[in-house]
Amino acid sequence: MIPESFIQELLHRVDVVDVVERFVKLKKAGSNYAACCPFHSEKTPSFTVSPAKQFYHCFGCGAHGTAIGFLMEYAGLGFVEAVKDLAQGVGMQVPEVQADAVHAKSGGEDLHTVLLTAARYYRAQLKDAPQAIAYLKQRGLSGDIAKKFGIGYAPSVWQGLAAAFDDYNAKTLVAAGLVKQTDEGKRYDVFRDRIIFPIVDARGNVIGFGGRVMEKDASGPKYLNSPETAVFEKGRELYGLYQARRAIREADRVIVVEGYMDVVALAQHGVEYAVATLGTATTPAHVQKLLRQADEIVFCFDGDNAGRRAAWRALENSLTQLQDGKRVGFLFLPQGEDPDTYVRQHGKESFEKLLAAALPLSRYFLEELQSRGDASTAEGRAALVNDAKPLLKQMPPTTFRVQLVKEVAQAARLTTSEVEELCDIPPTVAKKTAPTRAVPARPLPPGIAQRLMRVLVHQPALAVLTPERRALLDSDESLLPVAALVDHIAAHDISSTAALFESTKDSPYGPQYEAAAAEGLVDALPEEIAQAELDLQLRLLETQCVEAEYERLVGASQLDEAGREQFLRIQKRLAELKGVPTVGVDSPR
Repeated sequence: MIPESFIQELLHRVDVVDVVERFVKLKKAGSNYAACCPFHSEKTPSFTVSPAKQFYHCFGCGAHGTAIGFLMEYAGLGFVEAVKDLAQGVGMQVPEVQADAVHAKSGGEDLHTVLLTAARYYRAQLKDAPQAIAYLKQRGLSGDIAKKFGIGYAPSVWQGLAAAFDDYNAKTLVAAGLVKQTDEGKRYDVFRDRIIFPIVDARGNVIGFGGRVMEKDASGPKYLNSPETAVFEKGRELYGLYQARRAIREADRVIVVEGYMDVVALAQHGVEYAVATLGTATTPAHVQKLLRQADEIVFCFDGDNAGRRAAWRALENSLTQLQDGKRVGFLFLPQGEDPDTYVRQHGKESFEKLLAAALPLSRYFLEELQSRGDASTAEGRAALVNDAKPLLKQMPPTTFRVQLVKEVAQAARLTTSEVEELCDIPPTVAKKTAPTRAVPARPLPPGIAQRLMRVLVHQPALAVLTPERRALLDSDESLLPVAALVDHIAAHDISSTAALFESTKDSPYGPQYEAAAAEGLVDALPEEIAQAELDLQLRLLETQCVEAEYERLVGASQLDEAGREQFLRIQKRLAELKGVPTVGVDSPR
């Protein structure tokens, strides 16, 4: 785990404006920067980046976050990947990935340069390869789509790349997976006489290649992929994601297919939100990355046995990543069809109708388990529960898991509790009752909690409160998020809005803090005005609490000596708060 202190220091050094401008053209707008939102289509800019607060917010679609969050959401990086990317840019070394950082520093940058040079070489070779151009045209691809995906051609020679590199014997050519060397020291190109599909990471760097033969009876495998290298990990990367990002966000859906040609053919016909795995099964890292981009994933496989095995593996690796509000579906094409052939023959509209009717994960889950035995017998139902057990156990405790448990229970003729016990799943926990608090006799003045939250989100340094002031935040349930915010800032020594934003993203009150931050993005309060606002709201809150206690004491039938002393103290404090004299007011007897 990366220390929180490192995250704070990183966000202090990084400028979110510079990070966003890698991908989006920003224009100065007062003290902030603005652009059309990269997360949804719009004509009028509603995307705002604040250099003072070091976070961004779209007033159209609600997207928001820090520099780390932007790389995660826009570039599809994982948290650690985003931190590594930012740290490298400001010369910091991530503690938990020190070895990886050194490894990347020693070879990663050189490999990117080598791979880019190779990609340019392959693209140039395509222009002089009429047989390759004819093949692509036969598959229905236009020059524009070939250019968009950087498609090239590797000539049918053993050392073609010698024309692209001054030193064909350089170690980096082997390290990049472009060249192989025999035991005798002879070298030759890995890709020969193949259509070349460059594999690009989330930042647009070429990290590897896929090569496809053009003839059905050609020797060697139909597809040949780059080996894993210091910059290419098949289990984390997806072909076409870089080109599909905007379309995925607009559709809020991503299709996962099996081959490069499927992705390119779908894009050619207007279905631009497709990606492909790289010669490996779908992994949890793939699913996690895609669910950051869209709320729905549809796995589209052939309807044969191989396609169904791939689909079930995708289901297994999706279960650990599913959260409520996210959807996974499965589309099995007619026998003998794949996305490439289907969309070329039937078109976009017909293909998207099939997508709309994709089998939901829950239905596929149950149908597959039921198909393995005879659910009309006790033995078959027992087998169903046994097969479901490892799958249900790995799921996070979500409402969706509860629903799947109920489906399994119904199919197995058991109760939900029996299935939970048999599958070693903790029973559904009833919602915890909030601790009893001293609630004022009347509702708080409107907006008091929101105003306090807005001040503290934008000026975390003001969260250092006296014990008496901190105690006021326990007086009403509406103040729970504010109390948690004050305690979090004190416990973690938060000094900036960006650090606060990042460290509370998993808090149950995170969305409320984000909303408060966005609310004050354009008209953020200067520190002196924020302090005055904080003092005013706390004074109003104290007045409310003191009035409630005063009314309680006045309504008491009888007070002992301690009670009368308490009444006099409350009476005096209430007068101070309201600025009225206290002479002539008697305490209740």
